[in-house]
Amino acid sequence: MTKRTKTFPQGGIHPKDTKLSADRPIEQAALPETAAIFLSQHIGAPAKPVVQAGDKVKAGQVIAESAGFISTHIHSSVSGTVLKFDTVMDHSGYKKSAVLIKVEGDEWLEGIDRSPEIKTEITATPDEIRQKVQQAGIVGLGGATFPSHVKLGVPDGKTAEFLLINGVECEPYLTSDHCLMLERGQEMLTGVRIALKAIGINKAMIGIEENKPDAIAHLSDLTKDDPQIEVVPLKVWYPQGGERQLVKALVNREIPPPPKGLPIDVGCVVLNVATCFAIYEAVQKSKPLVERVVTVTGKAVKRPSNFLARIGTPLAQLVEAAGGLPEGTGKIVSGGPMMGKSLPTLDVPITKGTGGIVLFPAAESKRKETVECIRCGKCVSVCPLGLEPYLMMTLADKDLLERAEQERITSCCECACCVFICPSNRPLLDHIRLGKTKVLNLMRARQKT
Repeated sequence: MTKRTKTFPQGGIHPKDTKLSADRPIEQAALPETAAIFLSQHIGAPAKPVVQAGDKVKAGQVIAESAGFISTHIHSSVSGTVLKFDTVMDHSGYKKSAVLIKVEGDEWLEGIDRSPEIKTEITATPDEIRQKVQQAGIVGLGGATFPSHVKLGVPDGKTAEFLLINGVECEPYLTSDHCLMLERGQEMLTGVRIALKAIGINKAMIGIEENKPDAIAHLSDLTKDDPQIEVVPLKVWYPQGGERQLVKALVNREIPPPPKGLPIDVGCVVLNVATCFAIYEAVQKSKPLVERVVTVTGKAVKRPSNFLARIGTPLAQLVEAAGGLPEGTGKIVSGGPMMGKSLPTLDVPITKGTGGIVLFPAAESKRKETVECIRCGKCVSVCPLGLEPYLMMTLADKDLLERAEQERITSCCECACCVFICPSNRPLLDHIRLGKTKVLNLMRARQKT
């Protein structure tokens, strides 16, 4: 009997992979002339500045301190002079508070190990690991940017059994995680072992979609003698990398519904492969999170690439390094085409959560004409959470918020499967997002009364 590849059981789609940069090795991006580093690059309270205009800083130096437990430090990714504090457009299209630093050389803070030596012996205690991760400003690099030190500490009343590592990278075009697994696999796996020690468990599973056979083979070879870590091939099926879908595929457990349900409620802690690499660097090398791998790609891009770039580097600089902005570009998307956000400009700095930039030609950028819903039910059939997107869009439009809450609009993971499949080209997710925000505000107001 043929063994079925693991996946989640409900909904999903398979958009074309278009992994144009999958065979491109990671390149070190040039330093920017000026780095714009946001004070909030994480879920939780923005960090509080500890430098001022005119100060000299080194790469790796703390420039803003954590403002609470759900918060984390921000470090300078460059050496130079603090020019000023200003508001700068981020990937959401809104202006946010940032520190602007004029780059002068590349001097690093003392004590940071930048040698190529791989350190696999883990001597830090669980408490020391969590402290180092917090001090290094490590957050979830899969896009959520949740402070990682919080995940490494199991809350009172909860029990962790499995550490699940997301190596899926199911979004079309993006390849930064894929390349990281191939080129920094040993370091990333040491980060997995560090996380296991911090959590106090001995079982990790790395989920990787089958369209990355080289990564599966490489990590399987590196872990063949390690009973703690299992590499699990997963079906190529979007959104396989979603937290709920990954937990279901790997350990067959259902996370309780949002907004309160978390992986730890079913005994799981979920980390991204890039986050594990950052944990390795923080604990073994005393290196803060000041750079990350970013994919720059698109069908018309001359040289689709994966760049290791300093936080605060303008996106325009990376696009230029990939061959420049293609003529006739119609849309710039931060992230993948399914869940990414459209940008009005390339004058946006890289943040901890920037995994990739996709440039689309004008012909692929225009929305098709929207027509009336034909009640075909396709949006329902592909929803990985069993929701009714056509209904939630209508309820959101009519401000029927309590009914929308009953229909579990807050459970929507915003994967855009419904938009992808809709034959009427209806902007379902745009309306659902707005309705979801209103319902969450309603729920918060209800808790205060």
